Amino acid sequence: MSFLQINNVWKSYGQAQILERLNLSIDQGEFISMVGASGCGKSTLLKMILGSEVATKGEISLEGKPLVAEPDAERGIVFQKYSVFPHMTVLQNVMVADEFTKSFLLGRCFGSARKQVKQKAESFIDAVGLTPAINKYPHQLSGGMQQRLAIAQALMKAPKILLLDEPFGALDPGIRADMHVLIRDIWKKNNLTIFMVTHDIKEGFELGSRVWVFDKVRHDPQAPMAYGAQVTYDLKLDTDKTPDIAALTQKIAVN
Repeated sequence: MSFLQINNVWKSYGQAQILERLNLSIDQGEFISMVGASGCGKSTLLKMILGSEVATKGEISLEGKPLVAEPDAERGIVFQKYSVFPHMTVLQNVMVADEFTKSFLLGRCFGSARKQVKQKAESFIDAVGLTPAINKYPHQLSGGMQQRLAIAQALMKAPKILLLDEPFGALDPGIRADMHVLIRDIWKKNNLTIFMVTHDIKEGFELGSRVWVFDKVRHDPQAPMAYGAQVTYDLKLDTDKTPDIAALTQKIAVN
């Protein structure tokens, strides 16, 4: 049984068909890079996996059960725009999810419960290399450090699936390369299943164990929104080897 199954999924907004006829099986621990032109439905599918959007037709199932149609602890997400609380320190930002879970009314826990949450948060902060900045506020952090903080937040609930929506697009090349090393390390150590949307095809091939290329295969000049995009290429990569990105890109372009 596949870890996550996408069965005949279609998505439309009014008369605009965004995605159509998606049939995909994902094993646990895969890193799916989703590439394609703007507006071809990559982020829409990501939102459906998250649960913030529902399919117009078809079904997405997780471990044999229909996917819960709202975000939950099994699915963590990191956006391009950092989703951190500006009035909280690094430590407080990472602790907050567990504190709300343990004490919904107060949003804080105390005594031994707080000590456990703090220790857990500190371990994730260390994993993303932010221990020296643990008492700093987001405005005191660089863009790369803020993105590390967002990743630590997402990992705090031990999700089965990590969703990345253009997570490194706003970063400088050097910082971006460091983040690539970090996310691959986190992926392998935690056996996460990752879905990443990126407009950078090179990044998609460098990070992913599998690359989905989105494109429209049906067109009607009289009704340009009548048909949706599909996954036109589903490429599995050997993550122990450096991919020949130029050759793979040429293969996609030629076909």
